Amino acid sequence: MLTKIIEFSVKNKLIIALLVFGLIGVGSYQVTQLPIDAVPDITNNQVQVITTAPSFGATDIERLVTFPIEQANSNISGLKEIRSFSRFGLSLVTIVFDDDTDIYWARQQVAKRLQQVQNQIPQDVGTPALGPISTGLGEIYQYVVRPKKGYESKYDITELRTLQDWIVRRQLLGVKGVAEVSSFGGKLKQYEISVNSDKLNAYGITITDVFDALKTNNQNTGGSYIEKGPTVLYIRSEGLVGNLDDIKNIAIATKNNDVPLFIRDIAEVRYGYATRFGAMTYNDISRRLLTFLRQEFLRTMGKSTALIVI
Repeated sequence: MLTKIIEFSVKNKLIIALLVFGLIGVGSYQVTQLPIDAVPDITNNQVQVITTAPSFGATDIERLVTFPIEQANSNISGLKEIRSFSRFGLSLVTIVFDDDTDIYWARQQVAKRLQQVQNQIPQDVGTPALGPISTGLGEIYQYVVRPKKGYESKYDITELRTLQDWIVRRQLLGVKGVAEVSSFGGKLKQYEISVNSDKLNAYGITITDVFDALKTNNQNTGGSYIEKGPTVLYIRSEGLVGNLDDIKNIAIATKNNDVPLFIRDIAEVRYGYATRFGAMTYNDISRRLLTFLRQEFLRTMGKSTALIVI
């Protein structure tokens, strides 16, 4: 068989050459159409339900949030399995479907079940939300937001994180094909109200009174309208907080109501940042960190101990 093929190839060189060029052309075209990914996303067809519940323990999260969500989504068509974990302040439920199930149809079904289970979850615990369509393996790009040379003193890590969340991230979310933009590092800007407990006792109020005052004085209110000749005057009240002074000037209801009491009288209002539970490094910073850890380990354990860092 092989002899006949070689004999035919020798006698019909033109036909063989045309076939080779044809194969090269088809192969070149197929290479341009082949999806190539440095890290292929092999994650199964899944929908994640994320619920943030600050200050609640893992037991309460499992009982109040995770279990009702699992029960509500246990009979969806095409369901393969449900797995979840509950930790302090966080509930994550992963609902896995068959590969033939359309991901958008699956997310629609899960969203309907979440509306039904919302009444079973206490309002002060948390609100379940669907995670992004992409997974951890779908990450395609990482970038670092840094100040331009000469402006290092103008932008600190808090300002850079704010620029990332409110400007850069919102612009990238409008790019076609981008499902989610996750922010890491920096200090998440917050408005902090440091209450003095001694002043609370002196004025006869509680921390609940402070919460109520902040809640009721940080919202816009709509009203009716007044007809005045050919014109109409619309009535509305603007009460949204815009800066630190607005927070300081919020009034707190007291028992006697004789002297106005403001937030600035019982607390210190300042800018702060969320608690950081980790750190991220970049390029030579990570190498210096590994070198430092290696030196500290050798200093502690002795020079006879070998440390291998990969």
